[in-house]
Amino acid sequence: MKKLLVLLAIVAFVCTAFTAIAADKGPAVIKMDKAKTGVVTFDHAKHQTASDCAACHHTGTYEACDSCHGAKDDGAKLKYKSAIHNNCKGCHKEMKKGPTKCKECHVK
Repeated sequence: MKKLLVLLAIVAFVCTAFTAIAADKGPAVIKMDKAKTGVVTFDHAKHQTASDCAACHHTGTYEACDSCHGAKDDGAKLKYKSAIHNNCKGCHKEMKKGPTKCKECHVK
């Protein structure tokens, strides 16, 4: 009986840990302030309900874009600005929904 209770406690702990990890979907709002043209406020929570995570997090990890994409194209990876513009604007144009012009995203 003790072994069964210990086993159930371990299973409950593991399930709780996996649930907590799966529930963490990052920040609800992301402020991107690298652009000279102004801050872009990205509604991360809204996009999570409208799209698959892999649409943006294409590497299979859930890191910020600038963790891979730097200031310059290196031949293998697009620079940060190109990656963001291609992904965001490309999706918005394809879906015919969302901002596609500079000042619709960039606010000074």
